[in-house]
Amino acid sequence: MDKRNLGTSGLRVSALGLGCMGMSEFYGATDAAEAIRVIHRALELGLDFLDTADMYGRGRNEELVGRAIRGRRDAVVLATKFGIRRDGEARSFDGRPAYVREACEASLRRLGVETIDLYYLHRIDPDTPIEETVGAMAELVRAGKIRHVGLSEVGPEILERAAAVHPIAALQTEYSLWTRDVEAGVLAACRRLGIGFVPYSPLGRGMLTGAIRRVEDLAGDDWRRAAPRFSGENLDANLRLADAVAELARAKRCTPAQLALAWVLGQGADIVPIPGTKRVARLEENLAALAVPLTEADRAFLDARLPVGAAVGARYPG
Repeated sequence: MDKRNLGTSGLRVSALGLGCMGMSEFYGATDAAEAIRVIHRALELGLDFLDTADMYGRGRNEELVGRAIRGRRDAVVLATKFGIRRDGEARSFDGRPAYVREACEASLRRLGVETIDLYYLHRIDPDTPIEETVGAMAELVRAGKIRHVGLSEVGPEILERAAAVHPIAALQTEYSLWTRDVEAGVLAACRRLGIGFVPYSPLGRGMLTGAIRRVEDLAGDDWRRAAPRFSGENLDANLRLADAVAELARAKRCTPAQLALAWVLGQGADIVPIPGTKRVARLEENLAALAVPLTEADRAFLDARLPVGAAVGARYPG
């Protein structure tokens, strides 16, 4: 599989990564054995960039990924995240230097590794200056605990301040044909600062695959049931966007998921999307997106039918 550089950090990864979150939580029933098969198949096919976080499954996802890569560590570029604390149903953000160190040690134990390749601050702690958090992450680099520093869901001003403390290898933020907010300035800031961009949910949380036509298509415990974009009139409007993707996919003889991923991949050689899946068949379908060519006419069609701001409803509940 082709490789891509994440900015100017020296971190080089497969052109497509694998988001592991849903293997442990949030998207209905999970199957650890099948999830491990997915990870092993990904590595067999040359996908080496795995993404997890300490809050996914309250640590279970890191443990799962750790089991899957045991004996295969050299074949993996391992990314995880910290900074979201869970207390029952409540969540809080913690970027204090002491917690940075504590969270890293816990992730290393769960993953069963000595070093994390890319360590992200999952969300900004409003009570801790970003300089202090990134400074503590830089100490982890010097200690050999992590190799590269990343951030998630921040804007240009925070990127500038963070990069002044320590080089930032990657920014992870939602980006897809129905979530194009980063085009308003975040992508430009990343490129100006030499920061790679890692889109999560590049398939629009499944909406752009065509598999979701009504809320009943989601498992009873699927968090998307509470997401505004999947509810009522919002869902009806967003289905029209998915239909446009399906229309072009039929013309190009690929699946809607492959078309949506091909579009994200085509937004720049410094972009590495991390679609998540729990099934080997879906993994293989996603990887085939690397061979889907998009013409200028295709891009113009998608820009016209799914412009910036086209999706209806907030990204998250609340």
